[in-house]
Amino acid sequence: MSDWHTATVTASTPAADGLTDWVLDIGGTPLVGSHAHPGQYVQLRLPGGQPGMFAIASPPAPNGTTWEFLLKEEGALPSALLHLPVGARVEVTRPEGPGFPMEKAHGRDLLLFASGSGISAIRPVIATVRRDRGAYGQVTLYFGARTPDSFAYQHELKQWQADGVRVLCTVSRPGASGWQGLTGYVQAHLGEERLEHAIAFVCGPSDMVQDVMAQLAQRGVPRSAVFLNY
Repeated sequence: MSDWHTATVTASTPAADGLTDWVLDIGGTPLVGSHAHPGQYVQLRLPGGQPGMFAIASPPAPNGTTWEFLLKEEGALPSALLHLPVGARVEVTRPEGPGFPMEKAHGRDLLLFASGSGISAIRPVIATVRRDRGAYGQVTLYFGARTPDSFAYQHELKQWQADGVRVLCTVSRPGASGWQGLTGYVQAHLGEERLEHAIAFVCGPSDMVQDVMAQLAQRGVPRSAVFLNY
């Protein structure tokens, strides 16, 4: 049985096509300091309503009083949450799941895979890497979206690269947008090099996750070095 705490909506701003940056104030609740690992998620609900799972898109912060989320405009609960005004109250649980084991990536090359709203669970990993960049080998983000306008956190990508994270963005449906970058799914851009000493963190739809794991296995990455956030 989950313990529920009341939090307040403090911001709701467009992030990309169909995606919204959404921020909760958890100040004054026992939740402050409970977010321990990048990739963890919480349950959210309207008072008395059915809950849903949502990844925390901001990095762990011992004294932080806000949590960021990336809401996808799909389904009854996300739609209801997105229609709440700033100042509205929602109910939230403590963070759940193991998150991503950052300590296992120390001294290793780190491969990050995210598709669509799955970047919400990978963004805190990147923030953690940037705080102690020297603790990791080469860090590469394979970031996939449906269209060029579907990438969340576009304004952060250049800073991630400047801070030593290689970012490869790929679009599965470029259409007539004039997109000049990579096309296809993230798993198509791994290259042919052997990666047996790398660690991989993956977040996205189940079919994408399975395809990525299959490609990693072909490059020599053991299953024990591939981590999901649940």
